[in-house]
Amino acid sequence: MTTQEQTVPSDWHVFHATGHAPDGLPPELPAAPAWRQFRGGPLQPSPPDDEEAATRRLGPGDVTKQLGAGETDIVNAALLLRRPLLITGPPGIGKSTLAFLIGRELGLGRVLEWNIVSRTTLRDGLHTYDALGRAQAIAAWRAGLRGAAAGLDDGADDTASVSPFDPQQSPTLGEFVTLGPLGTALLPYARPRVLLVDELDKSDIDLPNDLLHVLEDGSYEIPELVRDAAESAPVHTSDPGGHAVIRDGRVECREFPVVVITSNGEREFPAAFRRRCLPLEMRPPTREQLLAMVESHLRARPEGTENLVDGYLRRVGSGGTHSLDQLLNAVQLTTLGGIQADAPSSTLRELLLRDLAKGR
Repeated sequence: MTTQEQTVPSDWHVFHATGHAPDGLPPELPAAPAWRQFRGGPLQPSPPDDEEAATRRLGPGDVTKQLGAGETDIVNAALLLRRPLLITGPPGIGKSTLAFLIGRELGLGRVLEWNIVSRTTLRDGLHTYDALGRAQAIAAWRAGLRGAAAGLDDGADDTASVSPFDPQQSPTLGEFVTLGPLGTALLPYARPRVLLVDELDKSDIDLPNDLLHVLEDGSYEIPELVRDAAESAPVHTSDPGGHAVIRDGRVECREFPVVVITSNGEREFPAAFRRRCLPLEMRPPTREQLLAMVESHLRARPEGTENLVDGYLRRVGSGGTHSLDQLLNAVQLTTLGGIQADAPSSTLRELLLRDLAKGR
């Protein structure tokens, strides 16, 4: 180790890959670099927690540490530099789980999930506008006014009249705008939100390039609200029952979100996109890590688990495509008697641990 490396402080990490929720106040991130500071406002309330979702991903027990020292350094660098993480690795290795690990350990609340398919566009992640729903709501509101007017005409008071059109009582435009996961993550929060962009390599070829300016600027506009006469509008968010007030149709973050982008390595991304991300390649877990993961999820190590883990590793080593979920499913069935782990052959075991690359 060089003299310079020895002088570097060893406590710069804010994330240690333990998966333990903070006991008291959550750890504070150091201030962002000057070129990654934003001024969005007004601040939104703290996001809700979703421990059930985290438990489904991480298991109910202690989290098995899958990241080595080098991988942990990369995650911390992304957190401190406010840059997206681009995680690559085979399917089912636990790439998306890292977003939930970060969210739980740093106490950042519910993870926003944006699942990418071939038809996904940038607008899908930012916001949607239900123009047809708004037109129907306005028509229903006007019909209600006409009904009220007819009721007054039939009454005894001939001097009564209907109030003129009151825009405060009509359905507002913001009622029909819903921010997507990316759009919600870029709202101005006091602490960063965690956004999981899952399987970006399945997207249309243009989406990575479309993301460049949003990820760099930490802001975006909602054209429908920009054209609206109102200075502010309450809109729906991707959080259950969540709302936010948008001013002048523009959203800018206060703290850049923790963006975890996963890829199965099915395609290359443009250099301009990769320049804005920190790459992290996740490696398959070792035998000891797999056994610990089973114990974490099942709270026990059922008899025959070692045989199933060894068989799983042989399949992975032969070049097949396998997921950790397959192993957990097989071990779970051994506890119910559906699989005899020590049996020389089992049709059900072969089905559960099949090579996913073969299509059946």
